[in-house]
Amino acid sequence: MRLVIARCQVDYAGRLTAHLPMATRLLLVKADGSVSVHSDDRAYKPLNWMSPPCWLIEDGKLWIVENKQGEKLVIKIDEIFHDHAQELGAEPGLQKDGVEAHLQELLAEHIKTLGDGYTLVRREFPTAIGPVDIMARDADGASVAVEIKRRGEIDGVEQLTRYLELLNRDPLLAPVQGVFAAQLIKPQARVLAEDRGIRCLTLDYDALRGIESDEFRLF
Repeated sequence: MRLVIARCQVDYAGRLTAHLPMATRLLLVKADGSVSVHSDDRAYKPLNWMSPPCWLIEDGKLWIVENKQGEKLVIKIDEIFHDHAQELGAEPGLQKDGVEAHLQELLAEHIKTLGDGYTLVRREFPTAIGPVDIMARDADGASVAVEIKRRGEIDGVEQLTRYLELLNRDPLLAPVQGVFAAQLIKPQARVLAEDRGIRCLTLDYDALRGIESDEFRLF
C-alpha cells in the first residue's frame, strides 16, 4: 500500500471524461494495481479511480494509469507533501454474521427467488473494493449484483452502489443491475435504493431453509 499526499491535477479519459483541477489530495496505490484519488470531504468514496488490471507509469511528476481498454487516469503532480509505502500482508477477510452468511448460501442455492429465469454466476464475486455477495444473470442474460444483509440499512445500499459503479465500468459485465436483499429493510434504505434504481427483496429466512412457504415479498 502506498499513500501519497500531493497537490495535483487529475484527468480521466475513457468512455467518459472527467477533470479535477489542481488541489491537495490523497493518492492511494494498492498492491493489486488499483489507483484512487481521494479528497478530505467524501468519506470513503474516491473522486476518481482506476481498477485493476491496470498499469502505473511514473515519469517524474506525471503519473499515467492505463487499463487494458485504453482508458487513462493522468495525474499531474505539482508538489508532494508525503509519500509512504507499507506492506500490509495477507488479508484474512471479513467475517460475516452467521445468519447473513447462511442467507447468502441459501439464496445462491435457490437463485430463482430473485425471479424466473435467474441463474447463479458465483458467490463472493471478486472486485477491487471487496467481494459482491452474489453475482447472477436474469432471464435475459443481464448481470445482476446482489448485496445481502440481515438488516438492510442505508450503509448497505451505499455499499451496493459502490459495487455497481465499479462493475458497470467493465464492458464485459455492463449493464449491471442491483438487488438489495435483507430480512428487514429500513424505510429510508428502501427509498434510497429505489431512487438509485436498485430493487429491494425481503427475505424470509425460515422459508429459504424450507420450513415455510417459499414465497417472498418484493418491494
